[in-house]
Amino acid sequence: MSHPQEPQRPLFPFGNPFRMMLPKGSYLSPGLLALLNNFEEALAERLRKLKPKNREDVLTLSWMRYAMDSLCAIHTDIKTLITALELPVSDWDDKWIDVYLDNSVKMLDMCIGFSAELSRLKQGHLFLQCVMRNMDSMSSNQFIRARSSLDDWKHHITAKNSRIENCFTILDNLVATLNEPKVKNSSKGKVLMRAMYGVKVLTVFVCRIFAAALSGSSKKLMDLHVPEKYLWAEAFTGLQAFVNGEIRNLYSSGGVTVLKELQAVDVVVKKLYPLVEDGSNSVEAEEFKDCISDLGKSAGNLSEGLDILLKEVDGFFQILLTGRDALLCNLRAGTDVSSPVQISSNVEQVVR
Repeated sequence: MSHPQEPQRPLFPFGNPFRMMLPKGSYLSPGLLALLNNFEEALAERLRKLKPKNREDVLTLSWMRYAMDSLCAIHTDIKTLITALELPVSDWDDKWIDVYLDNSVKMLDMCIGFSAELSRLKQGHLFLQCVMRNMDSMSSNQFIRARSSLDDWKHHITAKNSRIENCFTILDNLVATLNEPKVKNSSKGKVLMRAMYGVKVLTVFVCRIFAAALSGSSKKLMDLHVPEKYLWAEAFTGLQAFVNGEIRNLYSSGGVTVLKELQAVDVVVKKLYPLVEDGSNSVEAEEFKDCISDLGKSAGNLSEGLDILLKEVDGFFQILLTGRDALLCNLRAGTDVSSPVQISSNVEQVVR
């Protein structure tokens, strides 16, 4: 691609990818085109890296952590773009501000829902610890207590969380407004709105995957259509088809959960349950010992993975919170949206 300082050569030898966005007669300077192009290329690269190399990686906690990390990165990218645009709050259309503030509250609510469900799943680790503590010997009383803890774990894991259902409602509302607002008389505004559309698409995609994974159902998965004019459209379409297709396959095969680390624990629990149900007389000591060892390893991997993912969700929450605080503070002060602000730690006040 030619550099902007070479006017005798076309900036985009394959044609201007932004022509479809702009009404006839509109103009974006080479500098603004370069900013937008860099942003969209970065988004496309993040989408390509997010596509799992193997189907087995879909809905592992490590992949979900990377998906949330990618979401944090693109929200940071949009802040960097706003700073580079030097677009003061006074030039923002009121409807842009209203939409941003409304969407940010919705996304904060989703983060709270995801954190609550991940924390609830982590609480199930207590039941597994009880099982392992009761299995230090093979007495009948300890078998009974272990079986009771396994029953409690199954009930806990399969319980429904209303907060996740609320996440689907929020996502449906976001999808209903998923478009690129038309902007008049502001070249910088056109760049900002186009970039924000990309951020919103990735946010809806990742959050809907989280909601589907944590709800126990693929029925509310959605395939978003992105126009080809965006430089990241092809990467997104490929990622979406691959991940959504695999999630639907996982749910069609049945099972307690589609989270891979949680599945691993469930496999061991199903193997262990008949052993403790039949009683010590019919249990081979070596088989029993191996099963308890497998449970300890799989439960440990699950607990560690949930801890790391919880931190990523909290990191995304903080990015949303600081962005919202920055805009609100600058609106009150009438300063540039990129000016430093004192970040509030009072989450309840901001959400309210």
